[in-house]
Amino acid sequence: MNWLNTRASRIALLLLATLLGAGSALVLAQNPPRAEPRVVAPRGPLMPGEQALVSLFEGAAPSVAYITTEVVQRTGFFTAEVGQGASSGFVWDSAGHIVTNNHVVEGARRVFVRLDAGDPIEAAPVGFAPEYDLAVVKLKRLPVGLKPIPIGNSGNLKIGQSVFAIGNPFGLQRTLTQGIVSALDRELPTIEGYREIAGVIQTDAAINPGNSGGPLLDSAGRLIGVNSAIRSASGSSAGVGFAIPVDLVNRIVPALIARGHAPLPGIGITPVEPDLVARAGIRGVVIDRIARGGPAAEAGLQPLNRQNGDLGDIIVAVNGRRIENLSGFAAELDRAAIGNQAELTVSRGSQERRVRVRVIDLRR
Repeated sequence: MNWLNTRASRIALLLLATLLGAGSALVLAQNPPRAEPRVVAPRGPLMPGEQALVSLFEGAAPSVAYITTEVVQRTGFFTAEVGQGASSGFVWDSAGHIVTNNHVVEGARRVFVRLDAGDPIEAAPVGFAPEYDLAVVKLKRLPVGLKPIPIGNSGNLKIGQSVFAIGNPFGLQRTLTQGIVSALDRELPTIEGYREIAGVIQTDAAINPGNSGGPLLDSAGRLIGVNSAIRSASGSSAGVGFAIPVDLVNRIVPALIARGHAPLPGIGITPVEPDLVARAGIRGVVIDRIARGGPAAEAGLQPLNRQNGDLGDIIVAVNGRRIENLSGFAAELDRAAIGNQAELTVSRGSQERRVRVRVIDLRR
């Protein structure tokens, strides 16, 4: 009897404990333990390199423009629709001139510029230089506190020095990327056919669609180039970006503001079509005609003689740099710059000689 009572008591106690446990679990489920937030560890000051980047961005960002365009796109013989584009630019001066790439605003029906704050401001076209992929538009309304970007120079850049790009890749406003000068003195073809931009800066700072027209800066926050193109099979950054050097920009932009077009360096010749020259297996520039009284005529250069087939003087080098075609010749005249003299190496038959010619502005 005692044994049964003891066993029954144990079973009752187990049942009671089970019920009490279930009840406790129910209470815990309804009232879980309260989780307190962790104490935030003090950050301390930014590292000097970090603070320098923060200061660089904060100083330059107000000068960077977010540019949107409206372009009429033909959809059929009698139909069209308005397309939109987005890219970058920067404030050139306190008068409200904004610099960007020509391919950003070319053919745009309307251009809008958004700066540090506020609504987009419509901008009017001022000048276009497709041969340099540069353009200038002007704000129709000047906002308070307009901040021109500081201008640097590109002639003393070194491969390996730090550079920074600020722009609006994929429509993401005010994006900062960092890299180095990967190479100098590259040549970049333009949409103008037989021309190349000389002295182009190559960088591995991430440049993507939407960065076009934005500034490339040195570590002092100065403009050293205008981001223009990438080389990538996917169309996105692959670490090979190109920027138009600021020394060239600083020659072209004032001309666009003053006259609406860029100066065109030349020596007063009309070249033979480059495709014909290439098909003939000739390297250099074959002269079709020479302007009377121009620098080439003064230097005694001889053009192609179409009657007897004499090729005349073929320009094969400028200031010691070999050229393969007309685009290379144009790039070397850009380097020589208007107002200076250039030394041409010309060949006739198996003979070469050197002549000096003035570089003039063909658009004056």
